[in-house]
Amino acid sequence: FAVGLGLVSVRQQSWMGLTPWIMPAAVFGFGTMASIARLTRTSILDVMRQDYVRTARAKGAIERVVIWKHMLRNALIPVVTILGPALAALVTGSIVMEAVFGIPGVGTDFVRSIGNRDYSLIMGTTLFYSVLIVLANLSVDVVYGVVDPRIRMD
Repeated sequence: FAVGLGLVSVRQQSWMGLTPWIMPAAVFGFGTMASIARLTRTSILDVMRQDYVRTARAKGAIERVVIWKHMLRNALIPVVTILGPALAALVTGSIVMEAVFGIPGVGTDFVRSIGNRDYSLIMGTTLFYSVLIVLANLSVDVVYGVVDPRIRMD
């Protein structure tokens, strides 16, 4: 739609400024953002019906405290769980995104190295993306321990 109107282009000559990044950012973020928002909504609606939320409201707790301390903290557990695979999908999806939009980056070099049979670059890039995925999953595990105190590491 935006390409047809001439607002943005799929292939850019220069990546300076904000306009060339609109399409890649939209394609990259909207799918993940929608699924996380939907999961958050479902999780909050599920937590709203729990007994401890009704008990907190019955005890006269301020609604803001009920939302932040009781509802949102417990509703974030499934959301944080899905962030690991979502981050892995974003990291590996950047390879395709760079190839489609012609963004100069590691993913473009990776695709080019496959065509050129540059095995050392292929292995190095694979190792780089593997380290990114491991770090993303490790950070999700740390955040999971912060959100849910029952899972703290000893």
